[in-house]
Amino acid sequence: MTIKLMDEDEVRIKIFKALADPTRIEIVRMLHHSNQEKSFGAVGEQCETPKANISYHFRTLREAGLIRVRQEAQTKYVTLNTEVFERYLPGFLNTL
Repeated sequence: MTIKLMDEDEVRIKIFKALADPTRIEIVRMLHHSNQEKSFGAVGEQCETPKANISYHFRTLREAGLIRVRQEAQTKYVTLNTEVFERYLPGFLNTL
């Protein structure tokens, strides 16, 4: 197996591990349906998830490349990285 294929497989493994949690699926669903950037706090409130837990979920999704995070002053904003979904999971977002 070439190095490039192993790297691609590592990306796939991170993606599937990130999506193997109901809260993270809910976050992805919410971001997909809102089709706009949301603050960490707003997502946490909608998911009814404590701040410490939501940060963990965002980190996992970010490390898998599934979300983009932007910080403005003290507030962090999140959006879906649709390019990763289209490349590795084409059609997935339409199933949510």
